[in-house]
Amino acid sequence: MGEARRKALLARRGTGEEPAEPQVVDTLGGRMHVRWDTGAAATPHGQLVFFAEFLAATGVFERWVSDSPLSYRSGNAPDKRDVLGTLMLGLLAWHRRYAHITALRGDAVAAQALGMAKVVSEDALRRALERIDEAASAAWLRPSLQHSVREALDRPWVLDIDASIKPLYGHQEGAEIGYNPSKPMRPSHVLHTFLVSNLRLVLDVQLSAGKQHTSVHAKAALGRLLDELAQGPGGDRRPALVQGDSGYGNEGILLTLEQRQQPYLLRLRQTKNVQRLVVQQFTRQDWSRPDSQGCQMVEAQLQLHSWRTKRRVVIVRQRIRGGIARERRLDGKQLRLDLAGLSVHEGDRLWEYAVLVTDVACPLESVGQLYRDRADAENAFDELKNQWGLGGFTTQDINPCQTVARACALVYNWWSWYCRAAHPAGRLEAITSRPLLLAAVGTAASHANQTMLYLTPLHGKAELLKRLIANIGAALQHVKAAAEQFKGLDRWACLLRYISDRIAPVIGPPRPAPALPATG
Repeated sequence: MGEARRKALLARRGTGEEPAEPQVVDTLGGRMHVRWDTGAAATPHGQLVFFAEFLAATGVFERWVSDSPLSYRSGNAPDKRDVLGTLMLGLLAWHRRYAHITALRGDAVAAQALGMAKVVSEDALRRALERIDEAASAAWLRPSLQHSVREALDRPWVLDIDASIKPLYGHQEGAEIGYNPSKPMRPSHVLHTFLVSNLRLVLDVQLSAGKQHTSVHAKAALGRLLDELAQGPGGDRRPALVQGDSGYGNEGILLTLEQRQQPYLLRLRQTKNVQRLVVQQFTRQDWSRPDSQGCQMVEAQLQLHSWRTKRRVVIVRQRIRGGIARERRLDGKQLRLDLAGLSVHEGDRLWEYAVLVTDVACPLESVGQLYRDRADAENAFDELKNQWGLGGFTTQDINPCQTVARACALVYNWWSWYCRAAHPAGRLEAITSRPLLLAAVGTAASHANQTMLYLTPLHGKAELLKRLIANIGAALQHVKAAAEQFKGLDRWACLLRYISDRIAPVIGPPRPAPALPATG
């Protein structure tokens, strides 16, 4: 609020338009005087201005809005920038339902920072997403997702695929009872996510009906993604390895990867033939020495009934040393806990094992560690589902749910790069980074066409916060300097190269510099 406006508001007090006296409130800490200031421009997300500068310097938000297929004919309809900006604000503010958008309606400071005229209502946002059909949504969001990651894929990387269950509580399209371990017999959607494992960035998200949880429903999307990575700008950017859990170790996925000569490391289900192989191999004497985690490995050849050929499998076993309990229910009601140690004879050994199928030409001792590294990808899937809106913003039609899922993954990628620019040495998860880099009370004052934003940090680590903001400023200054020198430079790609060199510095000969456009 400008100073002249504030003085005028103070002059009106006592005339009936504003209460002349403040409201007296007796709190646990003593008496306080409260006065409403409904005309002030304030925001609880004051540090959003730095993220808005990040988006403006790289141009990704402008590109995302301009490429959007959303269009209106009515002069009273909201601007698509306001619609998409409202969706992004809701995702950044930890919202999971359209009804939560109402909490953002009065945030004029955040709207101004993103170049929006206003924050639209939940109904306007929902109706806008329903206007985008499935084909137009995929043609808009899938290239945006790949553009947000592709420039960082010039080093060896791992693609991890996983299926997440999204429980539903209404009458939605595709709400079917399928595999749902946490809430059995609850209708759900399934989210097949394709993740850059070592960077925790999303390449694509496919939302399917509840019964389409098996990998056969992700096979086409996987093949399409690998083909696009092989033929896109910048050359072949396919992964060095594709990983997945036991749901993806089947003939359909294996053929999709082998036809493209794509290395893979997938876990097999514990079927009878796989268990028979484990029994046969346990008597071998050439198991590898236990590694740092106590795991031993041995390789063999296996051909299941559904396989056309034999494939290399690696059996990984680890000894279980006590502390084992089995939980079961008697008559489906009474809970009983059996301690396994009570029924195991002295000298017996308990083993935990897994069977992996792979065509990776690497030492046997490395295979177990490669698959253990996949645990970090599971943290990313959990973060997307529980700390972002990937499992929320549900409508009766399934197409808007697919659009929001990909939009959520895109905002997640932007925020991940933003945090990496602030802290290249390590990754900051949303549960810690958003309170640190977003939450601050901001009050805006406008005078002579200038806006002054006063920030009051709510986080206890204010000194750390200033250093992180300085790191972000250095990254953006690098992009701005390069953009001034080279016209037509892809500013987002320039930023990703800058951050990637700080995450994983090049060892040995430097990589060749990308071709830059000629100066004007």
